[in-house]
Amino acid sequence: FLCPIPGLPKPGDLIEIFRFGYQHWVVYVGNGYVVHLTTPSKNPIGGSSSPFSVQGGKAMVKREQLEDVARGCSYQINNYLDDMYQPLSAEKIISYAEKLIGKEIWYNVLGWNCEHFVTHLRYGKSHSEQVRPCVGDLSLLEGAGAWVGLSGLSNQRQTPNCDPL
Repeated sequence: FLCPIPGLPKPGDLIEIFRFGYQHWVVYVGNGYVVHLTTPSKNPIGGSSSPFSVQGGKAMVKREQLEDVARGCSYQINNYLDDMYQPLSAEKIISYAEKLIGKEIWYNVLGWNCEHFVTHLRYGKSHSEQVRPCVGDLSLLEGAGAWVGLSGLSNQRQTPNCDPL
């Protein structure tokens, strides 16, 4: 693993990947694989997770190797809502995630992005800290049924060989 994380991810863990200007979020499903939102293209290679790469308000749920999705960017396990919400069992998280693989779903940067997607899988509640500076009170948007992977406002560290697009 390329990541500076204490211990290896466990199935159901949320992983935050630090891209240039935003974070991409994935859920770990085991054996080095993650499920995440990305471009709806049929590209079998680790698809782009740029917030600007998803066209027409649609995103694709994909299962890919974590290292392919990270593409050299640093990442960490980040189950940051565990103190606020009770996580679902790993079995439920993985089962629900696997049912969504290959599905094209609606996507919206502020209302339903990759972070909303994975927090909904883990907790049954959608939440995105990275869009909070953009919209203030997200309670108006949460549950609106939009899907994405953005922010553009974070000053997170960047790994020099990281492919941001």
